[in-house]
Amino acid sequence: MTSFATPVVAWHGDGDAGAPLVVLLHGRGSNEADIIGLADHLPAGAAYAAVRAPIGEGGGYAWFANRGIGRPTTESLAETMAWFRAWLDQVAPDGRPVVPVGFSGGGAFAGGLILADPGRYAGAGILYATLPFDAGVPTTPGRLAGMPVFVAHGDADHVIPRDLLERTWTYLTADAGSQTTAVRDPGGHGLSAGVVEALADWLTHLLAPGQVSA
Repeated sequence: MTSFATPVVAWHGDGDAGAPLVVLLHGRGSNEADIIGLADHLPAGAAYAAVRAPIGEGGGYAWFANRGIGRPTTESLAETMAWFRAWLDQVAPDGRPVVPVGFSGGGAFAGGLILADPGRYAGAGILYATLPFDAGVPTTPGRLAGMPVFVAHGDADHVIPRDLLERTWTYLTADAGSQTTAVRDPGGHGLSAGVVEALADWLTHLLAPGQVSA
């Protein structure tokens, strides 16, 4: 397995080690500093951790090597998910609810995490992203049965291939079995104020006492 550096993490919010942990995953070529600001618009009562992806990509970082936009290689995705899981097991032992929320490439990575090990996560946000189909993680019917998932796509998104966006939308709103909140945005490949507000509302409900579980 490739040896990656110790994760660089930006933190925000509740410092209680037992508070629900929302992990913010940036897009390809970006970094943790670009996404931690999202936490300012999300509900209190959770700890927010923006993690820097482990693979250098131009002036930023990436979550996996790919064979085309939105198409991770199986080996690379497995390696980076194992690296992430080693970090997660240190900061969030079993029993602490964890919700990965990713944008673009970070959304694909979040999708890989929940598909590989759905029992580990209390929910997930997939923002302007495709799931990592054909990359070694199961996408069988019912794989995410009962899991709360938030998905947002831009109708004018010309970055993520349209076939992958449509396949992701169909899977998460039907085949996965997840409890999916799905939002379509008329804009392109970028977080809109409306999507951020909808994400905040979804997280508020998910993180309410008695709602979230590990």
